[in-house]
Amino acid sequence: MEEIHSQSDQYMSPSSTTSSPASRVPSSNFFYLRKPGALRQPISFEDSPVWDETDIEVKVDEGGDSINAASPSLSKINSGSLPSPSLPEREVITRKIAGASIAWKDLTVTKNGKRKYSDKVVKSSHGYALPGTMTVIMGPAKSGKSTLLRALAGRLPDSARMYGEVFVNGTKRHMPYGSYGYVDRETTLIGPLTVREFLYYSALLQLPGFFCQKRSVVEDVIDAMSLGDYANKLIGGHCFMRGLRSGERRRISIARELVMSPHILFIDEPLYHLDSVSTLLMMVTLKKLANSGCTLIFTICQSSTEVFGLFDRICLLSNGKTLFFGETLACLQHFSNAGFPCPIMQSPSDHFLRAINTEFDRIITMCKSWQDNHGDLSSVTMDTAVAIRTIEATYRSSEDAAAVESMITKLTEKEGPSLKRKGMAGNVTRVAVLTWRSLLVMSREWKYYWLRLILYMFLALCIGTVFSGLGHSLSSVMTRAAAIFVFVSFTSLLGVTGVPSQLKEIKIYTGEESNKHAGAFVFLLGQLIASLPFLFLISISSSLVFYFLIGLRNEFSLLMYFVLNFFACLLVNEGLLLLVASICQNIFWSILSFLSIHVIMMLSAGYFRIRSALPGPAWMYPISYIAFHTYSIQGLLENEYIGTSFAVGQVRTISGYEALENVYDISEDSNSKWKNLLVLFVMAVAYKVLVFILLKCCIRKNLCIHKLFLCNQNTNNHR
Repeated sequence: MEEIHSQSDQYMSPSSTTSSPASRVPSSNFFYLRKPGALRQPISFEDSPVWDETDIEVKVDEGGDSINAASPSLSKINSGSLPSPSLPEREVITRKIAGASIAWKDLTVTKNGKRKYSDKVVKSSHGYALPGTMTVIMGPAKSGKSTLLRALAGRLPDSARMYGEVFVNGTKRHMPYGSYGYVDRETTLIGPLTVREFLYYSALLQLPGFFCQKRSVVEDVIDAMSLGDYANKLIGGHCFMRGLRSGERRRISIARELVMSPHILFIDEPLYHLDSVSTLLMMVTLKKLANSGCTLIFTICQSSTEVFGLFDRICLLSNGKTLFFGETLACLQHFSNAGFPCPIMQSPSDHFLRAINTEFDRIITMCKSWQDNHGDLSSVTMDTAVAIRTIEATYRSSEDAAAVESMITKLTEKEGPSLKRKGMAGNVTRVAVLTWRSLLVMSREWKYYWLRLILYMFLALCIGTVFSGLGHSLSSVMTRAAAIFVFVSFTSLLGVTGVPSQLKEIKIYTGEESNKHAGAFVFLLGQLIASLPFLFLISISSSLVFYFLIGLRNEFSLLMYFVLNFFACLLVNEGLLLLVASICQNIFWSILSFLSIHVIMMLSAGYFRIRSALPGPAWMYPISYIAFHTYSIQGLLENEYIGTSFAVGQVRTISGYEALENVYDISEDSNSKWKNLLVLFVMAVAYKVLVFILLKCCIRKNLCIHKLFLCNQNTNNHR
């Protein structure tokens, strides 16, 4: 493996000295600085101080396990990086490499669209990335940046097809677990946890070994991503908790992937929604990470001049076509040679995107119509389609394209060391970690959990006081049955307050599952175990309030059955809520669907009309048998009235079953209430199994569609 040195000096030509910025700056930097004492003068490239040419010599042994970097002094600047700390001249630092080379050749990605033939999202792309460097994929919206990144990382959706070759250390093998990290554009963090806790739980989910070893790994990652000042602060961002800013949250997302010490790190839009200060801090942090030997590949829409100078190589895309691949300074000269030099005082990335973004044609039309009435407003007269064809043709015949082909050949002609699969945490460990993490989240998220507990108790208090003082006469049977129906139905409806938390859990699971941190079974089992104490706390507190206010039979065994029945009802309701949230993936449709299902179940539960009298098609079969309200209410009424009797006059008595015969469809078997309880627990397990199947089979497809919808929505908003 060899490093390609900067060839920007070879691109200097007399015809471009007055128009191209590349000819006015040293090839070893890209910072526009004023001379001392020239603060009131306009900035120009001539004002930049003259630095000596100081390229870093990077020598990689054939074994790929060490790197020698000759660091310059403070008075010199590395090619495309910030000034390095002062070191003695010609001192050589040897450090371990965490990176791996990756090269792609004639890479084409197609997606099934509405047309007769598949749409080509990426078209015959060539490029490479080396250890210790930052390679950026740049282009306008819908140019194929994220698709190319996913193709290199092996994360294309099922609807996409990839053609071409991707080599990692000279081989075509897939990257094993732990050898690479992927950070999506929008990642879901856990707000109630601190930064250190979040990364520690991530390490427990990903890494095998002892806890003490993982703590040291977490501390190293915190230092690497400059998160030391925020390590003990809550991530926040919801539940009225003041969260960290976008820059810190983005670095936390990257730090989670660094726990595995990946050889290659893929980042989709690391500067997404960041301000200028956070952007520069992010890029300096990534540059420091790249200097440690990691191979960084990420996408970006545009950047400032300072940020642009930190890139090592750039892959410029437009409509899926590669318009340039090479070093950043060579890209400036490439545009100048094509006839589109970068104007003075304009950011290079802005200039590139201005030249290759077809959306600017509409702006040009608007500017021309404005010029008719207000004079010359803009000098922009470039036809973007012509510019793209010119830049592409220039690149194909340039020395840059030949250099890329030569480098890809060198990287693929000899197989390097194969990446080894790293160890994983066991399933038992993962279940325990997810359970403990969920318990910690529940204890801190008062809006989704503690407020929900208060609402349940308040509703039980309201229903209990409305139906209080019923007595135990025959006339109270119908009213007490109504109270139990209202209690079960309305408390189940209150489960809708858990929709936001369930959607949050699904998003967290999706992110962790895509990186193989946790599977569907581990996620569901951990969530179930963690929710049991919370649901039991709700069931026992609400049941006690309701039970004694409406005056149910004062026996401990009957009270415990009431609590257990309501607990099983809550379990079924949570399973139904998770199922609806997994299908809808949207808070509005989840709430609407959940409420609609509950209303239908309440209508067929047998209170408004006895189940045996319901219309056979649909309402009796299958809705009344699917509705968990039916079994819960039936079991509670049997618990209260089976084995009791009521006096009718002075001689005759009737049993509790006969008293309820015309009110609710119950069984006179004393074991019937236990059968109803068993049905509730079976339904709770069945809903979990359905969610498991859904997460395994359909959740990725639904999430890809949801992300595509969000991306289109964001694009339309930008327009």
